[in-house]
Amino acid sequence: MQDLDVIVNEALALFAGIDDADQLEQAKARYLGKSGALTGLLKGLGRLPAAERPAMGSRINAAKEKLETALREQREKIQSSRLEARLKEEALDVTLPGRGLGHGGLHPVTRTLERIERLFRSMGFEVADGPEIETDYYNFTALNQPENHPARSMHDTFYLDDGRHLLRTHTSPIQIRYMEQHRPPVKIIAPGRVYRVDSDATHSPMFHQIEGLWIDEHITFADLKGVLADFFRRFFECDDLKLRFRPSFFPFTEPSAEIDMSFGAGWLEMGGCGMVHPNVLRNVNIDPEQYQGFAFGLGPDRLAMLRYGVNDLRLFFENDLRFLKQFN
Repeated sequence: MQDLDVIVNEALALFAGIDDADQLEQAKARYLGKSGALTGLLKGLGRLPAAERPAMGSRINAAKEKLETALREQREKIQSSRLEARLKEEALDVTLPGRGLGHGGLHPVTRTLERIERLFRSMGFEVADGPEIETDYYNFTALNQPENHPARSMHDTFYLDDGRHLLRTHTSPIQIRYMEQHRPPVKIIAPGRVYRVDSDATHSPMFHQIEGLWIDEHITFADLKGVLADFFRRFFECDDLKLRFRPSFFPFTEPSAEIDMSFGAGWLEMGGCGMVHPNVLRNVNIDPEQYQGFAFGLGPDRLAMLRYGVNDLRLFFENDLRFLKQFN
């Protein structure tokens, strides 16, 4: 009996001083394993007199239960200590302000397009739309551009594999499609993405264009000048802004002009314009003897550059959030 008490007390003291789960399992094997001290006593019961075996077996089983209870409690203690230590390492300070969700914002070119549309809507223009993949007819032929026109060159235009479709080089095809479906008076703007083979600080293979068209019985070049002057002054919020119209050539307008703008020092080209060519009207079954009108094309990307003080067009399309966040 003395040996059993010594074994139990020794085991309990050993278990209580262990704080590692693996070491605790090794200590368990020392006493309760196949070659453990307590297991050895159980195996030795057969050598005792028959009268003493029941009492000794009962004491050994009680000692075994005591050790197993001590092991279970120590395991729970070790697990609890580990959890407490982990919680301290990964503590969450609930008094700190929350990080919250990031807020998105409109792209500066999108902001510019919306501003342009609002201004033209206030002058009675509707906003029209059309496909970015166009046919040769709508992109060139219907706009009085002959087959030998330089814009049809593979070096200037993105053609699709079938050779009959292309990425539109301007939003003018929208005007043709709209006039096919609507009779005069027609008063629209046509904003959207366009594509040309060009890339430098002021150009991009993909850029935006917004074109305007007003067809009616008594529209003149004076109306064109008035609409554009009013638009630019309101867009830049500058009553002193000046415009000039330099003679130019476009296949789809006659006469044609380049639009220059000045805030006071020097002139900056802003787009092209002119009176719609009679051939364009004939292509959409509008009688040029009865109706006439003007068309113009502007670059929203350039307007955004001027409005926000950006000197490289490519910055708008590189998707650098450090740059774009400045506008929100």
